[in-house]
Amino acid sequence: MAPRKSLLRFSDQSRTILPGSDKAAAASLTAGTPAPPGSRVTVSVIVRRKKPLQSSHITGKTRLTRAQFRASHAADPEAVRLVRAFAKEYSLTVQPGTPAPGRRTLKLTGTVASLQRAFGVSLMHKTLNSISCRVRKGDIHLPDELVGYVVAVLGLDNRPQAQPHFRIAGQTANLAQGGGFARPHASGGTSYTPVQVGQLYGFPSDVDASSQTIGLIELGGGFRQADITAYFKSLGQTAPKVVAVSVSGGKNSPGDANGADGEVMLDIEVAAAVAPGSRIVVYFAPNTDQGFVDAIGAAVHDTTYNPSVISISWGAAESNWTAQAMNTLDATCQSAAALGVTITVAAGDNGSSDGVSDNQNHVDFPASSPHVLACGGTNLESSGGSITSETVWNDQSGGATGGGVSNVFAVPSWQSGASVPKPTSASGGRGVPDVAGNADPNTGYIIRVDGQTMVIGGTSAVAPLWAGLIALANQQNGKAAGFINPTLYKAKAKPGFRDITDGNNGAFKAASGWDACTGFGSPVAPQLISAVNPATKSKKPTKSKGKKSTKKAAAKKASKSIRGVARKKSPTRLLKRSRNKSEAR
Repeated sequence: MAPRKSLLRFSDQSRTILPGSDKAAAASLTAGTPAPPGSRVTVSVIVRRKKPLQSSHITGKTRLTRAQFRASHAADPEAVRLVRAFAKEYSLTVQPGTPAPGRRTLKLTGTVASLQRAFGVSLMHKTLNSISCRVRKGDIHLPDELVGYVVAVLGLDNRPQAQPHFRIAGQTANLAQGGGFARPHASGGTSYTPVQVGQLYGFPSDVDASSQTIGLIELGGGFRQADITAYFKSLGQTAPKVVAVSVSGGKNSPGDANGADGEVMLDIEVAAAVAPGSRIVVYFAPNTDQGFVDAIGAAVHDTTYNPSVISISWGAAESNWTAQAMNTLDATCQSAAALGVTITVAAGDNGSSDGVSDNQNHVDFPASSPHVLACGGTNLESSGGSITSETVWNDQSGGATGGGVSNVFAVPSWQSGASVPKPTSASGGRGVPDVAGNADPNTGYIIRVDGQTMVIGGTSAVAPLWAGLIALANQQNGKAAGFINPTLYKAKAKPGFRDITDGNNGAFKAASGWDACTGFGSPVAPQLISAVNPATKSKKPTKSKGKKSTKKAAAKKASKSIRGVARKKSPTRLLKRSRNKSEAR
């Protein structure tokens, strides 16, 4: 799109709804008051890319260096110029250094009054679960000149966006799903250290992950070094180097064992225990859609620590997100795929409903993004160091692995042969999860949190478990696995899984092959590590058999190229029909 010559002030232009920006009112919010007009707020304005990522980039087939990514797929300079002019007219300050290299987010700060005028919204202060929030309802309205250049505006509404997906053994359902957390109770079940779980799945014991960095996304809580030191001493391991990175005001803020510290410590202790020697970098951000996107972007584009794999154990049902926030976060996951970074995500702990009380099936986001590895949960029984039984995690009291079919994201090409059930919405189709691992609190992980030892489960444990496995694979194979989903859905990867065929998560039942409870199943580590080795993905060179064979090969290659161009695209959803959707990707 060629640069436009502005003929009118932004304030004199007609306004257009920003596609996907509609924000529903939360029923549980109390009656509120208008946000103080003089209070200052920072919002994120996400602009389109210079050039859209190609299909080969977002499927991990073709990787980009950071220099290549920045040169072609960072923020469009014309979009940045327009947003800066827009900010100046509405007395908004552009945060220095934004957009950061490779990023597309400009941070604008101004008064509530200025932001309301700039984006055509009304901001209120309300209380949600004892938390004071700034909220909006309805659509964001942009001046016509920004249409096609701005793809999302986040931060006007700062209500909590996500929940941690962990369960303390013995808790009743849903107690670990809000701002408060229940104290642990005796469960009478089986428990394992993360090392023991890794051994059951065949994680290599002769390889460490000393050259790998695992990134963890946390939207609350914190850790204490004393707990980490004591925990790894009990395992007979050297304590990992754990680095806290503050993103958008988020901080390492440990509280007590009844809060989000349980999530943070579960992630750190599982990932580091199964991938000894790895460096753990924890990206702390506020629990908002803006903070969530900022944290993942900070991790993906971190040139200081360069995580090769990122684990996410927070999420919410797709119906609790705006389309603009989901597409922006998904676009960041696409960037990770293009850069060769693996992202593992917990599929949720509330079964096929994902905790939504409308008697419909729902999946959790960002697990439903087609550009992450979605991790479901199992119940794992063993004897004598071997697995005796592994079934779908469903404890019948409300705790069960998430899984189902996205109503937002179309089925990706690499999943088209997996017999994914039909979605409720015609625009959906992506099946969740892709893989699984031990998650039932009744066969949970022994974890130390704020000086207490407890048993914790949930799909929150599975995301860092798989992140640790990927780190080991990267170390052993000598190259980052990157976006592995297309590889896992090929027949040659089948030996890398223990197929789970017993159990259900509510609406969906386990079956042979892929299912909407446990995906392809839990890992058989040695075969899985071999399957995701990037070196085995390239085709072996063939010997020439003369001109005739050469011509035949060239014709075959040309035929494939033509078929690739002619291949129809997947069904699109509302936001993808907008003019600027392709730029969001």
